[in-house]
Amino acid sequence: MRATFLMDRLKSFLKALKRHLRRWKLSCAAGHRTRAWTTSHGFKFHLSSMCRGHLISDKSELIDELKRTIRDIHNFPKPGIVFKDVTPVLLDVKLFGQAVEAMAEPYRGARITRVVSIESRGFLFGAPIALELGAGLVPIRKPGKLPAATERVEYALEYATDALEMHQDAVQPGDRVLVVDDVLATGGTANAAAQLVGGTGAAVAGFSFLIELDFLKGRQRLQGRRVEALLHYA
Repeated sequence: MRATFLMDRLKSFLKALKRHLRRWKLSCAAGHRTRAWTTSHGFKFHLSSMCRGHLISDKSELIDELKRTIRDIHNFPKPGIVFKDVTPVLLDVKLFGQAVEAMAEPYRGARITRVVSIESRGFLFGAPIALELGAGLVPIRKPGKLPAATERVEYALEYATDALEMHQDAVQPGDRVLVVDDVLATGGTANAAAQLVGGTGAAVAGFSFLIELDFLKGRQRLQGRRVEALLHYA
């Protein structure tokens, strides 16, 4: 008899929980903070969360606003190059925050434990994305800039070679790693970062970029791994 009574109370509680979760989802669509108390035959729970508003439903508007804000700098850093300058985005608190949330969003369910960010503009987005995902932040830098013992990988450029380094204790076997940078161009730097991570025994769960220059076909160098980019330029 007591077991039946407790089961009935539990079923009632679960129904009430589902009802309040539906209300919470509706309020999220409006971008409000939700606080709700409910009781059911002695059970009581509190639901509190800050909803993320119109980020996903209005993604096209976010993309348009980012493209309007990012400015083209011609002949930088070399003649003939059109550089995508993201610094105006960083000046806009709301837009910067929305961009970070959108870059993190595809990986919220991916159990990311480390966010690897690539020198130097990758740091600007990697740090807040790591906070969004509740993960540790790992900077990958050019040689000689990290103070502790490092691992190193060299990679080919068009007419030369370059190298990246990462602290030996930054990533461990079993970690799930997201690689973050501002721009995916030819993919050489991102692929080198993935090699550094892979050498530790950790798994590269994917890449997240603010911008992808599609005409340079950088994702082809990333060996079929998951690649997410918010903005695309053909």
